[in-house]
Amino acid sequence: MKHIDKNRFGPWAVVTGASSGIGKEFARQIAASGLNLVLVARRQALLEELGCQLEKEFGVQYRAIGVDLSDENFLEKVDAATHDLDIGLVISNAGAATFGSFLTVDRTSMNRSLHLNVIAHLDMTHHFGQKLAQRRRGGLLLVSSTAGLQGIPFAAEYAAAKAYLLSLGEALHVEFQKLGVNVTVLLPGATDTPFLPATGFDPANLPIKPMSTKQCVAEGLAALSANRATHIAGRIDRIMAAVLPRSLAIRMYGSMTAKVIAERSTSASTQAKRAN
Repeated sequence: MKHIDKNRFGPWAVVTGASSGIGKEFARQIAASGLNLVLVARRQALLEELGCQLEKEFGVQYRAIGVDLSDENFLEKVDAATHDLDIGLVISNAGAATFGSFLTVDRTSMNRSLHLNVIAHLDMTHHFGQKLAQRRRGGLLLVSSTAGLQGIPFAAEYAAAKAYLLSLGEALHVEFQKLGVNVTVLLPGATDTPFLPATGFDPANLPIKPMSTKQCVAEGLAALSANRATHIAGRIDRIMAAVLPRSLAIRMYGSMTAKVIAERSTSASTQAKRAN
């Protein structure tokens, strides 16, 4: 676990997508460093449960904001719940994936996904970035993905969204340096979260074992503390990103995704036949 400087990044931190997975682990490790938390996600009850647990375990305060970040006006609710807090750290983590052949995926669904995976991060970064700049210290961590290092067939919109976050964070890392604000983009590979089974991936069939959320988050917080522009979580993922030609990575990840979609379709068809 990476403990971060409470004086630099406290007294309050905002974590989006905090109800599960990587976001939940970010909340836990940040609380362990003594920072108070603003927990943001759709599922209010899960946020309250997590907040109570962290309050009891680490003696921190928390606020839970149940809001859908894919909604156009989500920032109004976030601002209303945080305007009186001295926020020194923002973990912009929330995201989701829609897999499928590009022309068969519903365009409304893709637009909503784009709002969650891109616009929400942009809004959070601009809103809280101004506050961090005023206090002349603090940090902003954008959670991208190794999916953003290249296009991925059958996950085209998701990979493009993650590439946007990578480019945005790399640029802001330079812009915010003179303001005294650390900016880091974290790029996790396969991580042991509910995201994998929810999208149809079987962790046992992946070419490398998914890393733990504890490792992923600890590496991300260490990179932020060191003010590194980007960090690929996991040694094997860093090696693969360094040695795997981009064109080969596109074909390899596209093949994996296509296989998952085919298996999901077969499973759905089998269940439908059984129901009939």
